[in-house]
Amino acid sequence: MDMRCKHIIFDFDGTLGDTRQNIVVTLQATMRDMGLDMRSEEACVATIGLTLEQSFMTMYPTMSREEAQRCVLHYRDIFYRSIEEYVPRSFDDVVATLAELHRRGITMSIASSRSSPSLLLFLRSMEIADYFCYVLGSDSVTKHKPDPEPVNNILSTLRLSPSDALVVGDMPVDILMARDASVRSVGVTYGNSSREELLSAGADYVIDSISELLHIVER
Repeated sequence: MDMRCKHIIFDFDGTLGDTRQNIVVTLQATMRDMGLDMRSEEACVATIGLTLEQSFMTMYPTMSREEAQRCVLHYRDIFYRSIEEYVPRSFDDVVATLAELHRRGITMSIASSRSSPSLLLFLRSMEIADYFCYVLGSDSVTKHKPDPEPVNNILSTLRLSPSDALVVGDMPVDILMARDASVRSVGVTYGNSSREELLSAGADYVIDSISELLHIVER
């Protein structure tokens, strides 16, 4: 079987863009404004990769969906009022690696739990939008990570088979999403999860720098 990689599906937060501190600050500001018990930075980070609604309901297990939606709306109000402050930097070697993958003819897409408006804004502001032939935000699917729907959606749209692709992400939900779509996965340690967490989720490869992808796609 030909296992050469033709397409890479990237996560965004913690994989391409360093958004950790912005997410934590905005989550905690929302908690404070909504009169919720404050959650730690570690608790907030553990929910990165989920949708905002899922994040709030994970941190507050007794919270109703309606209450979570009010928190989501407030979070987004904070975010969009200070949007210029939230544009993330790309992690080391991201731009150079994307450029080299593109040069080699490997197509790329994004499957993110971030909503499409902020995702597209960040990609353009970081000047990497043109590398991606397809961008899938949380508002484009009905089931979210770790469900395989985002990956299946991309494969179907681009007429690819699971063996054609790799999923690259920093959270166990990315790895589980890939596994359930029968796609190989690469976990990155420079984001928000440890090597042990990524391996426990079933990552096929774990890398410390995105530039190591260039060796994996040759296998």
